[in-house]
Amino acid sequence: MAFIQIIEHLEAEGHLKEIYDSLFEKRGKIAEVHKIQSLNPETIVKHMDLYLSIMFGKSPLSRAQREMMAVIVSMANGCVYCRQHHAAALNHYWKDEKKLSLLIRDFSKVGLSEIDNNLCKLAWQLTTTPNISTEPLIINLKTKGLDDRAILDSTLVIAYFNFVNRIVLGLGVELEKDNGIGYKY
Repeated sequence: MAFIQIIEHLEAEGHLKEIYDSLFEKRGKIAEVHKIQSLNPETIVKHMDLYLSIMFGKSPLSRAQREMMAVIVSMANGCVYCRQHHAAALNHYWKDEKKLSLLIRDFSKVGLSEIDNNLCKLAWQLTTTPNISTEPLIINLKTKGLDDRAILDSTLVIAYFNFVNRIVLGLGVELEKDNGIGYKY
């Protein structure tokens, strides 16, 4: 149970109700990570804008690569909520439960491309030891063909999920009864 009060969809009024109705229409349901922000509705809107820009906006990174990094960050932080949500999203693209299961256990054993493996390393390192320079990993990614925009976008994904993991873990957000499965992608 969340550590702070949340306003449920059926209890929402005014601007919060409009936000909830819009989320429900676009995504098919309202995530607990959005409900936890219900006492400050405008943060839900800003949060969704940032999420959509980073995860769905035009990028040299694929949607699967972005979801893969979200899973790695969430694993590193021990955030079951985000790991579950974004593992389901990643499998929407991969369509391979075995590969996904391996990623969750040890990404180095999945047989990812060099670029994807290094994106996972970057996500893990920047999450677990942000004080250690990522320059060698970034240089490696550039030699493998990623441009500066892809490097920026990967860093934005990693930073965003560290931010959201802190909200979820810090405020006791629990996984939905359906295990976070079934959102519209």
